[in-house]
Amino acid sequence: MKTSTPSSKERIEHILLAINKIQQYTADHTLQTFLNDPKTVEACLFNYTIIGEASLLIDKSLLEKIDYPWYKVKAFRNFILHEYHAIKMDVIWDTTVMIIPELKLVILALKSL
Repeated sequence: MKTSTPSSKERIEHILLAINKIQQYTADHTLQTFLNDPKTVEACLFNYTIIGEASLLIDKSLLEKIDYPWYKVKAFRNFILHEYHAIKMDVIWDTTVMIIPELKLVILALKSL
């Protein structure tokens, strides 16, 4: 049962935790080993949905302080949840390798505000 609604600060922590989990889960993988590890793929997809959902619920005035395409984070979450049948795992991998490190820096900057 839901006890309280997380604050924006708590949601930022949720995003950081999800990012750290994705990075931990994929640290020793290549694209090929990632594609051959369905548990890791599914764990990463779940954490991407947390990132997207939490970013949807952070106070918009706080998000506006950081110049970042937040709509892409939300759209990625929506795609995973609603277009699950069309997910291209190489895109998930590329996002993990190229976008997540950048997003982590952005979230850390947001956390320091």
